[in-house]
Amino acid sequence: MAKMWAGRFQKEESKEVNDFNSSISFDGRMFESDITGSIAHATMLGHQGIISLADSNLICETLAKILDDIKSGSLELDPEAEDIHMFVEAELTKRIGEVGKRLHTSRSRNDQVALDIRIELRKNINEIIDLANNLLDAILDLAENNKETIMPGYTHLQRAQPITYANYLLAYAYMLKRDIGRFKDTYKRMNYSPLGACALAGTTYPIDRKMVAKSLGFDGVMMNSLDSVSDRDSVVELASAISICMMHLSRFSEEIILHCSWEFKFIDLDDAYSTGSSIMPQKKNPDIAELVRGKTGRVYGDLITLLTMLKGLPLAYNKDMQEDKEAIFDSVDTLKQCLSIFTPMLKTIKVNKENMRNAAAKGFINATDLADYLVKKGMAFRDAYKISGTIVAYCIENNTVLEKLSLDIYKKYSNLFSDDLYDYINLETCTFKRTSLGASGIESVEAQIKDLRS
Repeated sequence: MAKMWAGRFQKEESKEVNDFNSSISFDGRMFESDITGSIAHATMLGHQGIISLADSNLICETLAKILDDIKSGSLELDPEAEDIHMFVEAELTKRIGEVGKRLHTSRSRNDQVALDIRIELRKNINEIIDLANNLLDAILDLAENNKETIMPGYTHLQRAQPITYANYLLAYAYMLKRDIGRFKDTYKRMNYSPLGACALAGTTYPIDRKMVAKSLGFDGVMMNSLDSVSDRDSVVELASAISICMMHLSRFSEEIILHCSWEFKFIDLDDAYSTGSSIMPQKKNPDIAELVRGKTGRVYGDLITLLTMLKGLPLAYNKDMQEDKEAIFDSVDTLKQCLSIFTPMLKTIKVNKENMRNAAAKGFINATDLADYLVKKGMAFRDAYKISGTIVAYCIENNTVLEKLSLDIYKKYSNLFSDDLYDYINLETCTFKRTSLGASGIESVEAQIKDLRS
């Protein structure tokens, strides 16, 4: 295929250089975005009288046929093409001759690719948001069914205080809600058209940038021509939002892996989302959760690739920017895949409520409530804290728990203790009396679910 820029050169590039320079293997996926942008550009050229309406209409009609042919498989992308832009333009010229060459009037590949990547990523952001909302619904459904399921809450991976499984799940729901907000914010900042900046300096043709932007669903145009072609902030921002979302999925995966182990046995994963061992017949491995956790590092690498690629680039366009696509497409594809598999995995888990309740009964996770009991009787919290800690130490030494100590023993530490103590430090009371906004009490959990559903 002859290069569009061949006039300046006396020699053809070597095959090795062509292969190294070519990007169609990864930017070929943008064929629909590229053709959509070209149709909008050609329409504007005709409307402005830069090319004739007849030529504009022929270009648009032919581009639409090329798009249909690629989608149907009757036209395959040429692996020898330099990139998707050159492939489409060459195919257009092949079909309609000289008229096809008019398409590139008042346009450079610099602003063309900047446009394509925004159109492509906008579509992917919407798909990610849909998948994230599906996962959010699955979390909320699971929380609805476990508003009274008591489990130990942890800090430092040590049993700390009793909570409900619903409240635990809703922590991840709010993380996901923030992720969705970040994707929406990224879309908003991304949704400005760079087309019309040409190579970097704009054009002498009487183009209408706003017409093209509006026809493509953008909120406006990028106002600086150099910024239009050299900006990749939106790509980095999306990669960052994806990395944060993957971090949340990874933390969730880590706890799913722990919770389905025999040491916890809080949940059981469905067989469809587990694997076995090649040598140990008893094993049931949480491979899906482990892969999500592992793929998070890969997505972080994509973000670092983008930041490092951009950090030393002078204005305006540089060929280095070609490297943005593999990184961002890998991030997008990885997150979509992880969200797609995570949702059904979560929907099919079995919650072992009794095991959670039994674990919550150990570890003195009602010790804070013991201190609060004394505070409500008039004691300063620091004094109550010390007494409660001393009683816990006594229980450990005597292999018992707070609920089983006699009132006589309690009174040795403070005369404020009375018969109502045992109801106060009961596990259900400790859990459900926490009614402050965002806490584990049933009303608080229901308020969180309502907030997230809305």
